Amino acid sequence: MTEHVVILGGGTGGTVLANDLAHRLEAELDAGDVRITLVNDDPDHVYKPVWLYVPFGQREPADGRRPLSDLVDDAVDRRIDRVTEVDTDSRRLRTRDGDAIEYDYLALATGSALAPEEIPGLAESGHDYYSESGATALREELLSFTEGHLVLSVIGTPHMCPAAPLEFVFMADDWFRERGLREDVEITYTYPIQRVHGNPHIAEWARPLMDDRDIEVETFFNAEEVDPDARTVTAMEGTELDYDLLVAIPPHRGVDLVAESGLGDRGWVDVDKHTLEAEAADRVYALGDTADTGVPNAGSVAHYQAGVVGRRIASEVRGRPATATYDGKTLCFIETGMDAASYVEFDYENPPSPAPPSQKLHWSKLAYNEAYWLTARGLL
Repeated sequence: MTEHVVILGGGTGGTVLANDLAHRLEAELDAGDVRITLVNDDPDHVYKPVWLYVPFGQREPADGRRPLSDLVDDAVDRRIDRVTEVDTDSRRLRTRDGDAIEYDYLALATGSALAPEEIPGLAESGHDYYSESGATALREELLSFTEGHLVLSVIGTPHMCPAAPLEFVFMADDWFRERGLREDVEITYTYPIQRVHGNPHIAEWARPLMDDRDIEVETFFNAEEVDPDARTVTAMEGTELDYDLLVAIPPHRGVDLVAESGLGDRGWVDVDKHTLEAEAADRVYALGDTADTGVPNAGSVAHYQAGVVGRRIASEVRGRPATATYDGKTLCFIETGMDAASYVEFDYENPPSPAPPSQKLHWSKLAYNEAYWLTARGLL
């Protein structure tokens, strides 16, 4: 009997996992003992970190897109479709066209979606660089923004790429300085808790840099309403900020089918943070943003988790105990300007200790962005 592994989502986690399994289960695939299906609702794979550079004219959105057909091993069946129902009791999926897909093992890598509509007025007047359309629209705004108050407000947590809000204000500060406009531009950064980042070690490192760069900070600022006419953003704590340009990290949520299937709230699957197995169903895994592990929603996390899930599924397919575990490993480059960056690496047991910013690390990040496509193919 052929075992069927189904992966939902063609982002970093899903793509790396598909290629990992294609390599790991090559003999079983050749023998017809197993088949792998990757389901994604877009024929392209999108590398979202590229969007940070679009507003500053350093990248085009197309730089972050590749056809899945170019990235995913030919041994994997690719299906461009949307799954609308997961029945974990019968191990059956339903697509928007009404087709049924039966599985033996399911991996959910369905990622995050932006939900600006959860904050009144945000969709009408806030800009973001967490979407392709948002990044291109923000590019046009920045090009014409020569004076005034730029507010970067972190509204939704958790969110994709936790360092990106810090990166944006550091890059914006540098970008305006290079153009001789910084004295005419005030930059304010808001964060919902009483520090500038969720991780206290990164917050402790970042705050002095922000002070040195004259980036104003409003912590414990939970934005609850934006007034597009008055150009104000108001926090539930009562603080109100005027803005001329509002850049926001909107609330994030996962896909509805996760909650509808009883696997977790707001689209995040409740999992064992070490095995990545769903707590509410057998033979179901989640990885990347979809897995509620408490680690950052970063591409490196999805990459490392894909290797763990690949090893566990391969063991189970072969009738062996699954022993691979995820240790919380995360690595991230953090841009501190237009030509300097820091770097952090940490896991469940070891906290981050950001490296001193340098041009070398900046170029290392750019090199990684180019090499990412090899990572997606499973070659790095």
